[in-house]
Amino acid sequence: MSQWKQIQQLEIRLLEHVDYLYDDNFPMDIRQGLSSWIESQDWEIAASDESMAAVLFRDLLSQLDKVRLQEQNFLQRHNMKIIQQQLQVKYTTNPIAMARVISTCLREERRILSSACMQEQGPLEKSLQNSVALEKQKNMDNRVGIIRANVQLMDQAVKYIEDMQDDFDFRYKTLQSRESTDTRQNSEMMKQEVTRLQEMLNRLDYKRKEILSKMDDVIKEIDDLMTSQLNPELQDWKRRQQIAAIGGPLLTGLEQLQSWFTLIAQSLFQIKRQLDKLVELVVKVTYESDPIPLQKHQMEERIKYLIYHLIKSSFVVEKQPCMPTHPQKPLIIKTGVQFTTKVRLLVKLPEVDYQLKVKTTFDKDLPSGRVSRQFFILTNNTKVMDIEDYSNGCLSVDFRHLQLKEKKYINGTKGSEGLLSVTEELHSLSFEACFTVQGLTIDLETCSLPLVVISNVSQLPGGWASVMWYNLLTDEPRNMAFFGNPPRATWSQLSEVLSWQFSTFAGKGLNKEQLNMLGEKLLGQHVSCSDYQVSWSKFSKENIPGKPFSFWMWLDSILELIKKHLLPVWNENYIMGFVSKEMERTLLKDREPGTFLLRFSESHLGGITFTWVEHNANGGVKFNSVEPYTKNRLSALPFADIIRDYKVISDGVVPETPLKFLYPDIPKDEAFGRLYNSQPSKVHPYIPSTLIPISELRTHAISTAPSRQSPEPPMTPGEFDMLSEQLCFDIDSMSSSYSE
Repeated sequence: MSQWKQIQQLEIRLLEHVDYLYDDNFPMDIRQGLSSWIESQDWEIAASDESMAAVLFRDLLSQLDKVRLQEQNFLQRHNMKIIQQQLQVKYTTNPIAMARVISTCLREERRILSSACMQEQGPLEKSLQNSVALEKQKNMDNRVGIIRANVQLMDQAVKYIEDMQDDFDFRYKTLQSRESTDTRQNSEMMKQEVTRLQEMLNRLDYKRKEILSKMDDVIKEIDDLMTSQLNPELQDWKRRQQIAAIGGPLLTGLEQLQSWFTLIAQSLFQIKRQLDKLVELVVKVTYESDPIPLQKHQMEERIKYLIYHLIKSSFVVEKQPCMPTHPQKPLIIKTGVQFTTKVRLLVKLPEVDYQLKVKTTFDKDLPSGRVSRQFFILTNNTKVMDIEDYSNGCLSVDFRHLQLKEKKYINGTKGSEGLLSVTEELHSLSFEACFTVQGLTIDLETCSLPLVVISNVSQLPGGWASVMWYNLLTDEPRNMAFFGNPPRATWSQLSEVLSWQFSTFAGKGLNKEQLNMLGEKLLGQHVSCSDYQVSWSKFSKENIPGKPFSFWMWLDSILELIKKHLLPVWNENYIMGFVSKEMERTLLKDREPGTFLLRFSESHLGGITFTWVEHNANGGVKFNSVEPYTKNRLSALPFADIIRDYKVISDGVVPETPLKFLYPDIPKDEAFGRLYNSQPSKVHPYIPSTLIPISELRTHAISTAPSRQSPEPPMTPGEFDMLSEQLCFDIDSMSSSYSE
């Protein structure tokens, strides 16, 4: 079943999350109409390959043309034409942006499907859902709507006061002109006019006090709204951004925040103009105890204060720094490699000076001695913010070609080396701009989440561990000393994030049983306690007892193996995964001969093995495990084909196929049949050949711990030479005996 069909069968609660994924950047109409074609393309690679993205963009437009021409409904055909034109406007000059959007949507769909299979959500995901509750948003919408309505009413009130004052001014000047030609006959009429003017002035005074009181109430309401809801909502969004960065639920809500920020800013500027208008009226008409001059200064300062803090907080990093080559691992920057980031102003005002220049600075104000390495931005670090048509006209700037270079040190030394490793040193990217509007000048500044800078791709796993640990355990934006004394994580927190890694990189998260197996690997007997504290060192730095690598290095190598070589098998739930040797024997001992299961190697980095059970004539049980297949071997043959063709030789007997049933009792071909894909060579005039994995079982093998040899496909000398050129490992080294 296609991914899109599975999505459509989800419950309403999860479909609401799917709805958040699709907007004008990638309309759901396209996802629906081209579902099969979209799922058959590799958008992840295209997201970091400009030429491939351009090809896929052209293909997508061509596919849309075909679907549109076949559509019988006129209205639907018209809508698809509009969508096609919008896509051309947005992505013709930047097709890689479209590839990233589609890649993100597909990845998040897989995460949602994965969460649907989980028996219960993790604590982090539950807390994030609470922070974006619909009731909370409705309340915010309602309060903002009331503020806007009151501000509009105040506009009418100010206009009414202006009309009233004009009338008073006219009558007063008329009375003055009459005084010079006063006669006794007119004196009574003048007294009546003076009385009327006094009544008008009293009325004017009442209206001035009334409008100032309403302004005061609205300003208090805006102040309370910003303090009690808007700022917490912004902090919630920033926290969700942290969680999304490490594989959590897709980040949403920025458009809603922009709407709130903009409406509140418009209200404040409108009140400021209303107050300015009242000050103008005072120039024409004033009197003793006039409330406007008495309250003007304090009210102006309060309005400016709110505008200042609103706009400063609206300057946010929309997309955290990320290398296009590793879109799923943001916040890790390799020196000399291009990275991108995006900054956005959530306040949208027509009178803003659109020549708003944003300057980036690396490690701004970082205390000396905090890090052992220093870097500078090699490329242009200043850009002008542009208006985005597809985001309702917000101001943003997309830095696409930033690059870091390490500073050279005198005498070739870096100075004092700290206790932290390269991947534990945290850095930051700052953004500055000067915002001018309606006579106000505001210095804007924001910064990225802490970054890890690496100089070699081998440091990537360690860097990603640091990014995960930081963003899991703190919401502080610039705690650069975090790894000086890193906090511990509970197993419930950590297990949820580890499941997200599999959901992000392998398409399917871990179920409860798999997480328990992982927990046993890391915690032993403490796995049953979800609140058990896991230290940073135990997770990422200390070697697993008896092994030359840490828990995270082992797990990360498995993720890479799944992503590059085992994805179809993994997504079919055929890999049990993290079961120990002891447990696998317990599971297999009572099964039919030839029953096997697939698990990841405990002694190799990035290895998968299978173990099958046999029964002796006397009723004894024998277990056989093949030497783990690593990425080098799996580059030669797809894993499903290895399962299909695997054979063993014992004492020169004709090769046998020992693998019969996938645990617990699924016939091998029934389980893997759809995944077989290699074909014999058809190069003529040669005889077709196929690589067959074979192991030799020696007669002196004992039932509890049989000796094994790694699979060695028979081949001609010519085939050997060809394979040696294509693969990066020494085939002779594969013949060593295996023992885990």
